[in-house]
Amino acid sequence: MSNVYPRNFSHIGISVPDLDKAVKFYTEVMGWYLIMEPTEIVEDDSAIGEMCTDVFGGNWEKFRIAHLSTGDRIGVEIFEFKNQVNPEDNFEYWKTGVFHFCVQDPNVEELAERIVAAGGKKRMEKPRYYYPGEKPYRMIYMEDPFGNILEIYSHSYELVYSEGAY
Repeated sequence: MSNVYPRNFSHIGISVPDLDKAVKFYTEVMGWYLIMEPTEIVEDDSAIGEMCTDVFGGNWEKFRIAHLSTGDRIGVEIFEFKNQVNPEDNFEYWKTGVFHFCVQDPNVEELAERIVAAGGKKRMEKPRYYYPGEKPYRMIYMEDPFGNILEIYSHSYELVYSEGAY
């Protein structure tokens, strides 16, 4: 018999072309806590080196990483890889894989403007209401300054979807 229960979300890894700028953006704009300063990891026979070779295969040489935490204690690993390539279009939502992450802020509009002011952009003209005229639940899709897609919700995931249908 299997023991099936809802697992907690621990962390997400985000790739960026400039780790120092990303740490500044995510701490100053998103308000996340820096819990481990940017660090260089090299391909060697250390525990972390071997762990990374297990994941990336050989010849990855080195990368930089910083660890942050959101207000609700979800970890965020930010990676800067050697010879990183930014895709022309980072919004291929029809392909398998993660195409966005979502944060929650009661003032969706203000956070959206802070992201734009920091070099990000809106993927939608303005926030949209899930239940117009009924409930204040709203959302907007954005990009961070590095092209990663993020969404902002005004209310918790459970509240937005507890009505059962759109």
